[in-house]
Amino acid sequence: MHPKTDPTIWILTDGKAGDELQCLGVAERLGVVPERRHVAPRKPFAWLMPRGPIDPREAPDRPGSPIRPPFPDIAIASGRRAVAYLRAVKKASNGRTFTVFLKDPRTGAGTADLIWVSEHDRLRGGTILVTTTSPHRLTQDKLAAARHAPPAPIAALAAPRVAVLIGGDSRHHRFTPADTERLASQLDALAASGARLMGSPSRRTPPALSAAVAAAFARHGGWWWDGKGDNPYLALLANADAVVVTADSTNMLGEAAATGVPILVFEPTGGHAKISALIGSLTRQGAVHPFRGQLDGGRYPPIDSTPIIADAIREGWLRHRAALGLPGS
Repeated sequence: MHPKTDPTIWILTDGKAGDELQCLGVAERLGVVPERRHVAPRKPFAWLMPRGPIDPREAPDRPGSPIRPPFPDIAIASGRRAVAYLRAVKKASNGRTFTVFLKDPRTGAGTADLIWVSEHDRLRGGTILVTTTSPHRLTQDKLAAARHAPPAPIAALAAPRVAVLIGGDSRHHRFTPADTERLASQLDALAASGARLMGSPSRRTPPALSAAVAAAFARHGGWWWDGKGDNPYLALLANADAVVVTADSTNMLGEAAATGVPILVFEPTGGHAKISALIGSLTRQGAVHPFRGQLDGGRYPPIDSTPIIADAIREGWLRHRAALGLPGS
């Protein structure tokens, strides 16, 4: 028997956008509007994360604590600073809260009741759920709605439309001047073949890279978002016949895979084994192809791990309730 009401859910992070968005995506697939709780441990406690202890100022019995009761049915956490706080919630709730951690917590499989990791992570065990891509907030319903009512600049472009999603410098990748020139040249070739370009930078995109891509778009009548108005990210993905993605972001790769259209990957200088493993897995599934300035590949069944993760959480929570003998289990 299922409980008569949906679970209450906390999202527990330090406010980092990438971590919080993944948690939100999972909570939304559970059909629940979660409560966001942000931890902010001071030094030296922040230095001791993920192992802890938590900052005593943020203990559950302290006024203004991010983990003050009443405790939720499910707590979904992500990020190094949230690990010890998730364990504290489990203890303070006397084990009633079902705890979930997204990504490898670096503290072992016993950190939470359920841990999700990408298949390129090494952590495995009975509590570990492994999928190809990361969770996100895109759904087929959202994509369909954005496809039905595209912004005017996108609607004005003839097919085939190619969404160009540009990241930026990271710990493992760097866009050198040569990389910027190579990307612009390949976009020129793609547009010259008849593709219509539409795209946007990210928060990490260096100004020189954004300017070079915008210039390539301008040469061929494409649409490069200038940062004014609503972010067109969803509309770009929804209305694309193919997607060019830079290889510095696993999140962009995973979200592009949810569209079912070919993903053309541009690799800047650098690299990381985990990103290479993700690209390899998506290549084997027919989703990813190297970007060579031309269209490659065909459509495939959308790859979306978010509902898989949400279903595992709900099933785990129901088993947890039953084990505790809670009403409605």
